[in-house]
Amino acid sequence: MTASAHASSDSAERPRTIPDAATVLVLNSGSSSLKFQLLDPTAEEVFASGIVERIGLDNGVARLETGSVTQPFSGEVPNHVVAMEVVMRLFEQAGLSLEEANVVAVGHRVVQGGARFSAPKLIDSWVRDQIKDLGALAPPHNPAAVDGIDAARKLFPAIPHVAVFDTAFFTSLPEAARTYALNKQVADEYRIRRYGAHGTSHRYVSEQVAAHFAAQGKDTSAPRQIVLHLGNGASASAVRGGDPVETSMGLTPLEGLVMGTRTGDIDPAVYAHLSRGAGMGIDEIDNLLNKRSGMQGLCGKSDFRDITAAIRDGDRDAELAMQVYVHRSRKYVGSYAFVLGGLDAIAFTAGIGENVPEVRERVLSGLEGFGIRLDRARNAERVKGVRVISADDSPVTVLIVPTDEELAIAQQALEVARSKR
Repeated sequence: MTASAHASSDSAERPRTIPDAATVLVLNSGSSSLKFQLLDPTAEEVFASGIVERIGLDNGVARLETGSVTQPFSGEVPNHVVAMEVVMRLFEQAGLSLEEANVVAVGHRVVQGGARFSAPKLIDSWVRDQIKDLGALAPPHNPAAVDGIDAARKLFPAIPHVAVFDTAFFTSLPEAARTYALNKQVADEYRIRRYGAHGTSHRYVSEQVAAHFAAQGKDTSAPRQIVLHLGNGASASAVRGGDPVETSMGLTPLEGLVMGTRTGDIDPAVYAHLSRGAGMGIDEIDNLLNKRSGMQGLCGKSDFRDITAAIRDGDRDAELAMQVYVHRSRKYVGSYAFVLGGLDAIAFTAGIGENVPEVRERVLSGLEGFGIRLDRARNAERVKGVRVISADDSPVTVLIVPTDEELAIAQQALEVARSKR
C-alpha cells in the first residue's frame, strides 16, 4: 500500500495530550468512509477526531485533527481493515498512540437495531450476526457497520466493543405510532414497522432540554417537547417525560421531513407510477427518492449556505425548495403538539437546526397564537452551547441544543463496558 502522511509544519503546533483517564474510541462506519473520535466521556473532552474516505477506491484520503494539528493521509484504502490501520498510523504520526491512550471501549454507531435492540449491546459473535441480518432493513448502513466492527475487533481484540443503535430510542414507541396500516401477516413476516432513526441524537437532545428545565427550576417530571434534528438527513420526534411517542422516520430514513437528497413523505404509489409510466426499475426509483430528490432535486443544491445565498440572489427554485422544506416541518410541529396534548419546548439541533436562523424563523413564524414566540435577535445570534431563542414571555420554550452523538455513543459504550467487568 502506497501512502503519504505528514503533520503541520508549524513547530509551535502540538497535538492535544491525553491524560490518564478512561477514553473511548467512537467509530461510525459507512460503505466508503470511516469516521472516528477519541474522547473522555466523563470529562466530555475530545482528544482527536477524523475521517477516512473513499474506502474501496484507488485514491483514498484521510485526516486526523488533534489540538491545532491536522494529520493528512492519501493512498489506497481497499477495505475497512486497512482503514483502521490508517487510523492507528495517523494517531502515531500525530504524536499520539491508541495503544497508550487507555481506551477502555470502542463504541460503534449502528443505524438499524430493529425491534431486537432497545439498548446498547456488548458485541459478541451473536450480536454481530444480528446486526448483519438486520442489514435487510438498512442496506446502505448495517453492512458497512459490520465491516467496521470486524476491522476494529481484529485490531483491538482485548477491548470491549459496544454497538449503539440509532433505532434503540424509538423501540418504545407506542404501538399505534409504530404500526403501519399494512396487511398484518405481510408486516410481521418482513418486519415492516416504523423504527425511526437519529435516536441517539434525539435522546441526547431531549435529555439536554430536561436538564435545562431543571436548572431553571421548572417542572421536569414530564416535559412535552419536539426535537427537530435538521441536517442533510432530517427527522423530528415528540418526547414526553423522556419517552418518545412519535418520530418522523419509519421503516427506513426516507420517511418524514424533506432532506438534502431524500424526498421525505411521498405517496407510495409513486413507485408504481414511475415503474409503469417511466419504465423505471425499483433500484432506479429508490436511488431517485433517496439520492436525487429533496433539496438537491428541487433546486440543485443541498447545502443550506448555498440555498440561502441563492434565495438572496432571487433564485425562484431555491425559494420554492425552502418553502417546501418549511411547510413539511411546520406540519410535523403542529401534529406532534396534538399528539403530545400540549407543548413545553421545541429544540433545534444538527447542522441546519443549529446554524441556519432563516430556517428556524420560517418554521416558527406566525405561531404566537399557539404559544410559540420567537425572539428574532436571539435567533440571529451565533453563540455556542445550549441557548434559548424564544421570547421571555413565550409559553413554549424554543432552544438550540447542539447535538453530540459521538459523546452520547461514548458514554453509553463506557457504561456497558464497565457493567460487564
